[in-house]
Amino acid sequence: MNPTTQELRGLTPLDYHLAVIDHLRAHEPEVWRWAAARTSHAEQRESLRTALLRNTYRIDQAAHPEIHATLDLARQRLGLNVEVPATLYQSAGAEMNASLVFVPGEVHLIVQGDLLARLSEQELLAVFGHELAHYVLWSQEEGAFLQAERILSDASAAPGAAASFSETWRRYALHTELFADCGAAIACGSPDPAISSLVKLNTGIRQVDAAAYLRQAAEVDAQQTGASEAASHPEVFMRARALQLWWEGSEELGPWLQQRLQGPLALRGLDLPGQHRLQGMTRGFLAHFFAGTELLSETVKAQIQLMFPDWHQNEPAVTPQAFAPEHADEPVRHYLTALMLDLALADPDQQEPVLLRAGVIAQALATLDHLHQLLKREAGFGKRELDRYKRQLAKEAAA
Repeated sequence: MNPTTQELRGLTPLDYHLAVIDHLRAHEPEVWRWAAARTSHAEQRESLRTALLRNTYRIDQAAHPEIHATLDLARQRLGLNVEVPATLYQSAGAEMNASLVFVPGEVHLIVQGDLLARLSEQELLAVFGHELAHYVLWSQEEGAFLQAERILSDASAAPGAAASFSETWRRYALHTELFADCGAAIACGSPDPAISSLVKLNTGIRQVDAAAYLRQAAEVDAQQTGASEAASHPEVFMRARALQLWWEGSEELGPWLQQRLQGPLALRGLDLPGQHRLQGMTRGFLAHFFAGTELLSETVKAQIQLMFPDWHQNEPAVTPQAFAPEHADEPVRHYLTALMLDLALADPDQQEPVLLRAGVIAQALATLDHLHQLLKREAGFGKRELDRYKRQLAKEAAA
């Protein structure tokens, strides 16, 4: 499949973009409405243009027609109106880079270093396509994707901001860069110049074999399976690998993005959608815990409803398999184990059978040793009580 236009290939927001927007709309409606009301006034736009002119060299179309022709081709291939004013600037700085200053209805693109001299025409087309893809994304759905980015940026910078906002902003930025890489490939009609330009910008090397780098990226991808820890741009090998999967229309792309840009649920690294997801999974885990038993006393139920006021026993059950290492990290499983102990201690009349149920589930979670530690530390079990509990649990498992 060799798409060359937005219409053929579909430059559409990634699932994570949509998940974040849905979350903000549903759970932060007032903030969402406030951000939607923010506008860029004419005075602010003029101030921006003045600042750009003061600190850069404007690459005039009459003086540099070949560069503007490349930009116009990228705009055309990404489905942008070529009548929209476009201005190119060269900024100071030795490091090769490019960026887009977003203004609705205007394209302001800044290049830095000797990018114009070091890239081939196709690679420059890829860089322009990448930056213009940011414009495409931020212009969709009346600016909703830019709105989400601004909310996350502002929330992350606020004093005492929750870590979940910073983590969401980080992951949102990673997905945005992969989206823009797809725009680079569309502009060129091939992923190769997009990949070679990425490598050049990140290493400074003058010649790049895109096919060779794709083999290198696949080799690294096979050896390292963890999620990206990058702050704003995924590692280059990940970007190359993602672009290859996207261009080929591979069904592996969705699971790959989940693994590489988000990873398993991590209790100390939850983003906003992850928090909501873990809440739902916890509710389902509690439903599984009590399924087929008579252990849900009114006292225990009241304890659960302190966390989830509308919880009911007939919620869709979530089994321990959903918290396997490939889906959730160990602190998540330890959190569930501590939750089971809290429920067991909530009702002295039900403590023994609930503790036995907790032991059975802890075995499935592979957290039985952690439960034993909690019993000693939180429930005051001595060696005699713990040994007795272990014997009871062994009988329960054998029954």
